[in-house]
Formats: sequence, structure tokens, C-alpha cells
Amino acid sequence: MQVLYNITIELLNFLLPSTRILSEKMKLFVNGRKETLPTLELKLNKQDRTIWFHMASLGEFEQGVPIIEVVKKLYPDHKIVVSFFSPSGYEIKKNTPLAHAVVYLPLDTRKNVTQFLNLVHPEIAIFIKYEFWPNYLKELKSRNIRTLLVSGGFRKDQLFFKPYGAWMRKSLQTFEHFFVQNSTSKELLNSIGFNNVTLSGDTRFDRVSHQIEQDNTLDFAEEFKNGKLCIVAGSTWEEDLKLLEDFINQSMEDVKFMLAPHQIKSDQIKRFKEKLNKKTLLYSERQNKILADYNVLIIDTIGLLTKIYNYADIAYVGGAAGTTGLHNILEPATFGVPVVIGKNFDKFPEAKQLQQLAGLFAVKDKEELKEVFTKLVTDSKFRKKTGMIAGHFINSNTGATRIFEHYLKENSVK
Repeated sequence: MQVLYNITIELLNFLLPSTRILSEKMKLFVNGRKETLPTLELKLNKQDRTIWFHMASLGEFEQGVPIIEVVKKLYPDHKIVVSFFSPSGYEIKKNTPLAHAVVYLPLDTRKNVTQFLNLVHPEIAIFIKYEFWPNYLKELKSRNIRTLLVSGGFRKDQLFFKPYGAWMRKSLQTFEHFFVQNSTSKELLNSIGFNNVTLSGDTRFDRVSHQIEQDNTLDFAEEFKNGKLCIVAGSTWEEDLKLLEDFINQSMEDVKFMLAPHQIKSDQIKRFKEKLNKKTLLYSERQNKILADYNVLIIDTIGLLTKIYNYADIAYVGGAAGTTGLHNILEPATFGVPVVIGKNFDKFPEAKQLQQLAGLFAVKDKEELKEVFTKLVTDSKFRKKTGMIAGHFINSNTGATRIFEHYLKENSVK
């Protein structure tokens, strides 16, 4: 299997340049990787002491932020290198002040791995949640580089837990320690012989719990809401917007909507706006407008959603109406508001937990969405109770960062 994997990854690496024509995202994926080695050569030298963080995308970066902050505090003289697999993480966080260098991770060929690790030469490698690249892990082990997994999540359908997954199980031997999100992950690792596992929880709870302590004021949102009940739909995809459009059109005049699409595509936003019979405004067109006069505000920019949730009475989180993957439900929950999502969330344990507590509602179609939203809009006691459950869910699950920090202090780099 390892031989077949290496042949496949080499072929993908060879074909990669030709895929840039498929989409703008693939163009970023391909062209960005051309800059990885030059960037590292420019920003690092052989004398630097470095710690490398790898995350798949933006969501994993948010999970990693509390850990990066701890590492920077414990190792102030080390340079932090952050790598991303996906453009949706790199393009938004490439200038983060938390890292000395931010790059795309080269594909997992043996040559790429050697070149990358020669330039980064980390003393510690920290992987966030997942992204188990066997050649990277094999080389990290051969170089005796300390490797840790934080906020790890495992499922029984993964290759590690299959009878034919021995070669991937072997790659997990690289990890000095696993910090996992839930008991299922711990039990799965134990079942294949790994006992160097701590059930620490999800660092995202720590990350979002700090958000409520920040200044979350947005003047435009304050003016738009104007004291009315507001539904914020964040990180929406086309499937989510289809689910929402009828309820928006049929809603009462004193209900406001702020919509923040995951992808800012002007043609899609224009088409959706044309389907609405409510007075609708784009964020980019807000100048010289009386925002309070509008029912719907579409946020056609990035970087504001976390604070926008502060203005929500009810939150809809996108990604689960289709198959792209549920976005972060913890961001609105920390503000103590009910959360509504689509039906596809089997791979998101935090959503399952909050649903079981009755702080989250999953809807499969427009009728169910109308039923849930109508109940939340018209029954203020129910809405507030549900929101309190969501807020308590966040507060009761913090502490993963503290557990990791304690481990690192006890097992520090000299």
C-alpha cells in the first residue's frame, strides 16, 4: 500500500501544474506552492530554532491559535512556521502576526518532504486536528523531531482502523503524544495500541470563549439591527441560501437578516439578492445608506463574521445543507444564541453534542427550517433558554489549551 501511495502522490505532484485551469481555487493551490521554498529560504536560516505548525485550513488555524500563543510564550526565541494545505486557510492568514513564516505545505512526495524539512528544521512539529501525511511523518520520525497532535479527531471509518491500514498505523508512531477532542478518538487509538493519548478536548472552545471578552462592536451592524430581532446566517453556501430564501421572503417586517457567504462570488450574491422580495443591501454598498431601512444585509467581505455573531438573536451556520462540511458552530454559541444547521453533520461531534443538549437544531428542508425559525422568533423564552444552553456548552468545555501547556512545560525543549 505504501508503494502504491507513493506512486499516486508522485503522479499527482507531476500533474498538479495542469490543474490550475480548473478553478480559481486550484490556481491558488498550485501557484502558492511555488512560493513555499523561496519563502522559507528568505525567512529562515540554519541557525534559527523553529517550531512548525501544520493545519489543513482556516478552521484548523482557529483551533491552533491558542496553542501557537502558548508556544510563543514558552519559547519566545523560536520562530513559528505555519503551513496550510488549503487556499481558504492560507489566503486569509498568510500575513498573521502569530507566525514568522506562513506557507503552503508541498505535496507529500519524498523529495518535497526532504526539501521542506531541511529548510524548516523544526525542533517540534505540531499538527492540528488531522492531516496525516505518511511521508512527512516518516521523515519526522527518522530525524527524531518531536511531533504532537492537538485537538485530534479520529473516526472508525479511517484507514488506521481497517485491517489493511497497517502502513498508516505505523505512521502514527511518529507522534510523541496525542491530544484528542473526544473519548471516541481516545478509545480508537487505544484499540490499535496507542496509549500516549490525553482526552484534552477541543481548543476551539478556548479560542471562542475569549472572543466574548473582546470589543465586538460593529457600528454598521448596530445601525442595521436597530433594536430588532436579527438572524445571522454565517459561512453559507448555495445550498444554505436555497434553504433560507423562502423564510426570508415570508418573514415579518421586524425581523432582520445578516448573511455572510463563505465564498464572496459577486454573480452568486447577485442571483440570490434578485430572489429576495425584502429590501436588501450589500455591505460594500452601504455608504450613504440608512441601514436601518433595510431588512437584509449581505456581507460581501471577509473577516467580520466572528463579531457579527454578537448581533445575532438566532444563528444559522452553513455547510451542512450540502456536502462541503459544517462550519464553526462554536463562534455563535459563545454569544449565547441558538444555532440552526443543515442535516449533514455526522463528522462534527461538537454539533451532535450541542444538539443532544437542545442548544442546536438540524433541519433537512425548508419546511423544517420554517418550523424551527418560527418557534425561535415568536417564543422569546424558548429562544433565550436555547441560547443559554449554547453559551453554557462553550463555558463547560474550555481547558484543552491549559492541558497542552502543562504537558509542554513538563516536557520542554532545552
